[in-house]
Amino acid sequence: MFVCVIQDVSSVYQIFTDEVLGSGQFGVVYGGTHRQSGRPVAIKVIDKTRFPTKQERQLRNEQAILQNLSHLGIVLLKGMFETMEHVFIVMEKLHGDMLEMILSNEKGRLPERTTRFLVTQILEALRYLHFKHIAHCDLKPENVLLASPDPFPQVKLCDFGFARIIGEKSFRRSVVGTPAYLAPEVISSHGYNRSLDMWAVGVVLYVSLSGTFPFNEDEDIRQQITNAAFMYPRLPWSNISLEAVSLINNLLQVAVRRRFSVGKAMGHPWLQDFQLWCDLREFEKRMGCRYLTHEGDEDRWRCHALERGLVFPSHLTWTPGHDDSL
Repeated sequence: MFVCVIQDVSSVYQIFTDEVLGSGQFGVVYGGTHRQSGRPVAIKVIDKTRFPTKQERQLRNEQAILQNLSHLGIVLLKGMFETMEHVFIVMEKLHGDMLEMILSNEKGRLPERTTRFLVTQILEALRYLHFKHIAHCDLKPENVLLASPDPFPQVKLCDFGFARIIGEKSFRRSVVGTPAYLAPEVISSHGYNRSLDMWAVGVVLYVSLSGTFPFNEDEDIRQQITNAAFMYPRLPWSNISLEAVSLINNLLQVAVRRRFSVGKAMGHPWLQDFQLWCDLREFEKRMGCRYLTHEGDEDRWRCHALERGLVFPSHLTWTPGHDDSL
């Protein structure tokens, strides 16, 4: 159990109120350090007196879900402290988020190679959540955190204030999430399941590759979403692969039964890419942990490289008896 109602957070962590890292669903996130080890942390400070009972339930929901998650693609919860007026959620401190990465790019959008790398990690984190019957319900670039300023950084999902426990066939009806990323079934109140996250992946993918939303926020965005009324303007889409467009089209499907699942998205040709596999293996080698690729794929990619006259990087090969984590 993480919640501590006796010990004062300031005795364990120093909070830097002049270092605002961002604001979440329920409060401000500050930088801080663990007093004993000096390790940097991020501390979300929530003023319980400022929001009604419904939002407090959402806060408790985020606490309960985060406490039961353990995955390299999910932000790590380090501890929770509570007083009569405040809740302090202590998390690992990361570098920035995917939205900042998109906006800081000179073209205002990310290359396909970078987007593939980030989206693969998002999908692996969603695979883990969906396996545990959890829907994130508020997936957007701001909630995709990056662990470093590297060109190919580690991705971690955060902000689980809207997350819901949803069974394989159960449907929720409460309105959740951010309007621009909402799935049609949420807007039309037809009930939703975990596949609403896959619609959001489609929007994130569109935004990353183009730097724009598929739906115009200046007009009736809800009607656009329920009709999947979006287009691919010649610029920049004439410079983006048809395979990327194909994956977006399969994610932004109004009919839930036709929308790609995590597994189908991962198997799509746009994400079955040799350069992506090499980038992921290089990353895993740096991390000292294998969780994004599978050893069974190596023979396939070796044959792929041989058939096309490409160099297969031998240092990326998994060797029996060797563990990347060592």
